[in-house]
Amino acid sequence: MIESSVTLKAIMSTPIPSKGPKPITVLLVDDDIGFAKIVQHQLQQFQNRVFKIIWKESVEEALEELKQNPAIDLILTDYVFPGSNGLEFCLQLNQLNSEIPIVFVTATRDFKLAIEAMKLGVEDFLIKEDLAESLLPRTIINVLDRARIQKQIKAVEKRMLIAEKRAEAIRELVVTVCHEFNNPLAAIKISADLIRRHDLSEEDRKLLKEFEDSFQRIETEVKRLRDISFDRIDFRASSLEDEGGS
Repeated sequence: MIESSVTLKAIMSTPIPSKGPKPITVLLVDDDIGFAKIVQHQLQQFQNRVFKIIWKESVEEALEELKQNPAIDLILTDYVFPGSNGLEFCLQLNQLNSEIPIVFVTATRDFKLAIEAMKLGVEDFLIKEDLAESLLPRTIINVLDRARIQKQIKAVEKRMLIAEKRAEAIRELVVTVCHEFNNPLAAIKISADLIRRHDLSEEDRKLLKEFEDSFQRIETEVKRLRDISFDRIDFRASSLEDEGGS
């Protein structure tokens, strides 16, 4: 269905089925009512996907809608507007830190413009007169699929970064713990050597030997802890488990 800040009785609403994929909410920014009707027709005819169109005639109206409506999935915008243009619109969206995918649909067949638009984060660039019956809805769906995959990649990269930070923190903790053990262990070893130099009874020597064996095991375990190879530990798995449990 289509919503607008101006009357648009000629464009009928498409009923949203109770089952099936989530409706795709498209913000159409274009001052041409004729093109708005074409967009409505092409989207409502496409297979079983449901598109909800919100039509705004100016950049200012579109920005106001974006500030108030978090449900918008994609922005479909023209290039030429009175007193503004699509590139300025993209700059304003970037200033708002918007992550909503943008598709340019314009009558301007200008590849330099397309390049500039892509530099500002526009996902695709379509020429109005080249729009076939299914090109627009397929482009919108493909752009949203790419955006979803990119978001998943960013999420994985974030988890990997968290895992690396966690591994580094554990490394530092282990080094610190081992260092804290070194001084008292060295003092104990020196004390044991001094005791050994004295005349000891057989029972005392036996006790000292048991102590030294236990001390040797502690020293060995500390060295093993210090020499752990963290490269073989998959901290990403624990990171994913933590995220799943949160």
